[in-house]
Formats: sequence, structure tokens, C-alpha cells
Amino acid sequence: MLAAGGSARMGQLKQLLPIDGQPMVRRVTEAVYAADLAQVVVVVGAQSGAVEEALAGLPVDVVVNQEWAAGLSTSVRAGVQALRPEIQAALMVVADQPGLTPGLIGALMARYRVTGAPLVLPCYQGRRGNPVLVDHSLFPELVAVEGDRGGRALFARHEEEMEWVEIGDPAVMLDVDTPEEYEKLGAEENRPR
Repeated sequence: MLAAGGSARMGQLKQLLPIDGQPMVRRVTEAVYAADLAQVVVVVGAQSGAVEEALAGLPVDVVVNQEWAAGLSTSVRAGVQALRPEIQAALMVVADQPGLTPGLIGALMARYRVTGAPLVLPCYQGRRGNPVLVDHSLFPELVAVEGDRGGRALFARHEEEMEWVEIGDPAVMLDVDTPEEYEKLGAEENRPR
């Protein structure tokens, strides 16, 4: 779980914004944990103490990335390096994806188990979303990425080996980067069903 950024476009730390009465980072982490993964690593950076506090009581490994301002790659590297040696694949989750569900994660893991593909990506109506599952064979390439880039740096090199999972939920496309996106999310969540 990548939760280290400073939320420049939001103007305040989005990881701590409330979604249904709890910090966004906690909501997303609980969804990841409920997917019954072998290990959950949360990489924090900006306001790390406050983000760690939002995760209090959850059985996760928190890693503080002191170099978070140098770009996304530093958080990806910190997260991968914190994985236990027996971990076969990593799911790269962003902390600003509040619609993430254990079922969505399960669909990616199921495709990985069947295909063994080095990259498994969700898509919604033909458009790539998040999170992305990366096989351990690509961990060396992943930790070698520099700057403000994450797993996307591997996509061109491994395009022929990627597996896509069509997800019928637009949650794979939703992340919250701006105040407008956050306000829209609140309006959608409060809309009568």
C-alpha cells in the first residue's frame, strides 16, 4: 500500500480525509487486509505519524519512507524491500482508492494463480485501472525504477506477458487526487440507492 505522498494537488493529506467516518488510508487498508493476503505492507512518508495513527490496531507492517518527496519509486522500493522472502507476488495498491474491495483484489489474485503472469492488471470498459499485481520475478526491475514512477515503468517491457482482468466496477478507475474528486466522491456516496 503506497501511502507516503504529500497530496500536493489535494492541498491537504488525502490519506487522512474521512470516507464514511474513517480516514481514507484506513478504509483502503482494511479492504486489502480483508482480502486475506500473506502480508500487508503500508509505506508512509508525509505526516507519517498521523498516517500511522490512522492505522492503529491493524495487523500491517508499516514502513516509513524518509525519501518520499523524491518520488513514487522510493515508496515502491521501500515496500518491495519490506516483503518477506517467501512472498511470490505483490499487489501495488494506492491509498487514495476508496472503492477498492476484497472481491476486486481476489479477482486479480485468481487470474495470477491460473496464469502465473508477471503482471496482472484490472481494467474497466477497456481502460487500465489499479491496483496492479507484480510477480516476484519482476521485483528487481521494480526496485530499479527511479523518480516519480511506479509499476507503470514495467508495462512497455512486459506488454506481451501481461494479463488483464475485466472488472465490472468503476472503482478500479477511481482515485482521489483533487478537492473536486473528493467532493464528487462524497456526493456519490450520499446519493440515495
